[in-house]
Amino acid sequence: MTKVHEGRLVLPTREDEVAAAGSEFIGGPIGRHARLGGHWLHPVRVVALTAIGMFALGMVQKLPCYNWAWFRGAGSQYTHACYSDIPHLFVARGFADGLTPYFDRIPGDMAYLEYPVLTGLFMEVASWLTPGGGSMQHREQMYWMANAGMLMACAAAIAVCVARTHRNRPWDALLFALAPAFALTATINWDLLAIALTAAGMLAWSRGRTLLAGVLIGLATAAKLYPVLLLGVLFVLCWRAGKWRAFGAAALGAAASWLAVNLPVMLFAWEGWQKFYTFSQERPIDFGSMWLLISQRTGNPLADANTYATGLTLLLCAGIGLLTLTAPRRPRFAQLAFLVVAVFILANKVYSPQYVLWLIPLAALARPRWRDFLVWQACEVMYFLGIWLYLAYTTSGDKHQGLPPEGYQLAIAVHLLGTLYLCAVVVRDILMPERDVVRRDGSDDPSGGVLDGAGDVFTLSDVLRGQRHEEPEQRVEWGAARGG
Repeated sequence: MTKVHEGRLVLPTREDEVAAAGSEFIGGPIGRHARLGGHWLHPVRVVALTAIGMFALGMVQKLPCYNWAWFRGAGSQYTHACYSDIPHLFVARGFADGLTPYFDRIPGDMAYLEYPVLTGLFMEVASWLTPGGGSMQHREQMYWMANAGMLMACAAAIAVCVARTHRNRPWDALLFALAPAFALTATINWDLLAIALTAAGMLAWSRGRTLLAGVLIGLATAAKLYPVLLLGVLFVLCWRAGKWRAFGAAALGAAASWLAVNLPVMLFAWEGWQKFYTFSQERPIDFGSMWLLISQRTGNPLADANTYATGLTLLLCAGIGLLTLTAPRRPRFAQLAFLVVAVFILANKVYSPQYVLWLIPLAALARPRWRDFLVWQACEVMYFLGIWLYLAYTTSGDKHQGLPPEGYQLAIAVHLLGTLYLCAVVVRDILMPERDVVRRDGSDDPSGGVLDGAGDVFTLSDVLRGQRHEEPEQRVEWGAARGG
């Protein structure tokens, strides 16, 4: 397929009614004769600076906890909705005592750090940057600040990668940069590290650098488990397009980088290294999951939750694979990446509030429409408030200050429905490609790299009809190019 409108930016205020209405705060939609180039403040820089600004607002939102609520009982950090794992784990996981993750046992119930190796290294580097003097409260505050500075760099990297992945649609990355849930959850945990590596991997793939993309996805998987799902997405897409060499390079790069990070710890601290995996397996159903909702509503503890969650994940992933191989046009990489990560989240035994960060950059690439995005974000903000108010309720004793279980169950349902809504819209775009806003200008798959414009080699619909593609490199036109 001939790539159309190369170098011509898609402007959201001309394409999206919500973006046009929102732009009234800064002077209204961009005019027909506006000068779009030649200024140092180009779209990627604007997006990155906006993401940094929103991250800073999220830090301000944590001020009540930073000043006192983290250190004066459990309840106040929940009533102010400013909880973070970071200062608490500084002490609880031995960083305050100079213990080495995975190699040194931690006093208490958690014998070793329960995070993947690259996240553990990130936590350790932040502890090296934390001053050793002063009270323990001061050290916890400084540890959170050190982590916040490093996570801010990750947030800026994500913004740049998302803005550059679709060459002609950099402004779509404002969906990530301005997402309310991004600001609220960015410093709860260390997820932004894995997200930054994943976004960089998707950018590399979009540029046709398949080996580098695999290396970055492997590193992301060494920081959080979910990025490995992108290899499954690439497998089915490359299967349909016959791009096995590209997939092989990505898979090889991912395996090599993951082993390079993990192997030293596996060899010399096996018990500590496997803690993340055993903890994930043994962990019971927990906050935010559909399984907790079912358990609380039915009174059934769901002792076999692992089996249920794994089975549902595999079933839904198989459905995504079937969708990929039967869709009228090969789905875009970002669409499938969003769907498979959303499935992983929906079927998981736990949904921590910061998990929404995994989906925000993918949603910006998969469905760059402000209306649908804001509907989903509203649901996630409601869940963010719901979990903290529920924890305030459960930790306030007889006072019962906060949200009772029935209210929290409603918050879980809202989160589930919001995510399912966005999934449904993405699936509709796959089944009806003419509804896909990214393809309206005649584009195929701007994040697809070697897949962009490639013809189909294998589809199940052709197999069922007894047909096959005789010309695997035949290009397929799609989309209605807009006039100049």
